[in-house]
Amino acid sequence: MPITFGGMASGLPPNIVEQLMEAEKMPIRNMEVKKAKSESRLKLVNELDEKLSSIGDSIGTLASVHGFNDYKVLSGDPNIIQGSVDPLTSRPGNWNIEVKQLARKAAAITNGFPDKDRTEIGTGYFKFETPDGEREVYIKGENSTLQGAVHAINNANIGVRASVINDRKYPENPYKIMISGDNVGDDNSVKYPTLYFLDGDQDLYFDQEREAQNGLIKVDGFEFEISDNSVEDLIPGVVLELKQAAPDRQVNVTVTEDREVVAGKVKEFVDAINGVLGFIQTQNRLSKDVDTSKTLGGDGMIRGIETRMRRLIQGAQMGVQGPIKRLSQIGIQFNRGGTLDYKEETFNAVLAKDPDAVQKFLAGDGFSVGFIPSMKNTLSIVQDKVFGPVGSRRKSLQGKIRRIDDQITRKEDQLEKKEQTLRRKFANLETQMSKLKSQGGQVAAIASIGMQTG
Repeated sequence: MPITFGGMASGLPPNIVEQLMEAEKMPIRNMEVKKAKSESRLKLVNELDEKLSSIGDSIGTLASVHGFNDYKVLSGDPNIIQGSVDPLTSRPGNWNIEVKQLARKAAAITNGFPDKDRTEIGTGYFKFETPDGEREVYIKGENSTLQGAVHAINNANIGVRASVINDRKYPENPYKIMISGDNVGDDNSVKYPTLYFLDGDQDLYFDQEREAQNGLIKVDGFEFEISDNSVEDLIPGVVLELKQAAPDRQVNVTVTEDREVVAGKVKEFVDAINGVLGFIQTQNRLSKDVDTSKTLGGDGMIRGIETRMRRLIQGAQMGVQGPIKRLSQIGIQFNRGGTLDYKEETFNAVLAKDPDAVQKFLAGDGFSVGFIPSMKNTLSIVQDKVFGPVGSRRKSLQGKIRRIDDQITRKEDQLEKKEQTLRRKFANLETQMSKLKSQGGQVAAIASIGMQTG
């Protein structure tokens, strides 16, 4: 426990130890100021590292050696054919497709009833011949209406779906059951035999039936039979959705770059680079209000990174097979403020004229040739955790902060011991001074008595 004392017989201030220790703590406060400055610089280094990483993220899905990673399907008549594309497996191209016949489900419809929930169809069963064999759905009691039968069929999970429809062509008996298979094509054929019901308010039977059938399409003049109206195998990476049959009419289907998406990703990439360039400019900006000891202004690390970025952005990509060698040719170049301008109209025009050249410039060979590989290699060097300038500066600042923490801890231990020593010394001084005062009082008292008796 710390030693304390009250009134000072020595005449010294009661808080003399605290005053002395405050002076002794000045070196700690100076170290804490140095630590705060290093922590501020470390925070800026981490912020720069995040901005550099955002560049890599922005170009990661832009283009590859196989082409752009963003495609779309264009149909000459979306009412007949639509489509979706998988960018990882698709390739640009054109196909002429004729939808001669859609694949369809097996379906049937019953005769009409005056209502859906009162007139009874009797006791009996529906029997279906499905790809999985014969299936029966029994109807009795509370299910013995059109609506009850529909619920029973749907709950049986036998590969068909039922619904009650209101056919207004027959106002006296408008309600009918329509049953259809879950899937289209011959492989999903369902046969609807004669129904077996007894004791109903009126007879129930299938009025119309339609067999399942496969679809027929022609692709570039070659005819194919298909089992589904969603076709995945005809065009690599594309799922075609056939909407309606149109015999003798060819629809052109094109897989092409989704230029809006590509242009948007290029803008994200330019914005990411400007994030780094703008950060560096802010750090290098000097004024009377800027404490350069807390910033990275003039730091060799950011000078080196800026030099690398400028050289890469302004320089030509050697080894690229095509007429485009520089970013400026696709509408990206430095402005007077030291950041990049992105002219999207220029980029779109170049992309429309020669998408292959743009792709080759950006993607190159995927390793060392091309702008994207060059940028990835630059980022890899700059951000290397061991040898890169960002990693080295981070380690240096972290080490400096640890050393200051160690110095502060040692100094605090020293001061704690010194404070205890000072308190003991002043406590002893108080004791001695109190004794002296007491002895002085006794001598004065004796002298006073002697004078009185004399």
